[in-house]
Amino acid sequence: MRSPLNVVASVGLALGAVFGLAGTIVTQPNLRATSWGIDSVGLVMAATLLTLKFFRKGNDLVAAGFLVFAIGEGVILSGTAGSLIGSVPSFAAGTALWATALLLISIPKEFSIGVRLTGIATSILFAITAARIFWGEQLLPTSRPLPFFAYPFLVTTFIGWIWALLGENGPTKSA
Repeated sequence: MRSPLNVVASVGLALGAVFGLAGTIVTQPNLRATSWGIDSVGLVMAATLLTLKFFRKGNDLVAAGFLVFAIGEGVILSGTAGSLIGSVPSFAAGTALWATALLLISIPKEFSIGVRLTGIATSILFAITAARIFWGEQLLPTSRPLPFFAYPFLVTTFIGWIWALLGENGPTKSA
């Protein structure tokens, strides 16, 4: 039987994937903000649960990665109700934290090599995005090519995490 923690975390990751991409492609500011709000809340919940899971499991680097991811997503959430231009500072800080988190999660051998390589590639893309904003470039969360084309890599990483979580078998009470 699947662990309830794994199921709930998977739902949060799926919400983040679906509503994050939806928010990126919609043009109405209220729909974008709502989509990104749902995305962020789902990801904060999922990353927090996964922090606990991997900490209990003794994989401190992966646990720390999910904790940093939750913090980064919380920072991004703080800017979602504002305009795209107004959200840039929180987006830059959040993507820098995403990049760090994805490395912490992807370097240890917790997930399959394909998921880890996708996570590392995603980390690099978001590190470049954050660095460009910190260096003064006016990049919006919807700018092309980056960060727009980094999101599918992030979603692919989420799918890999979901696959791994739902593929685990064990007693209901296991984390």
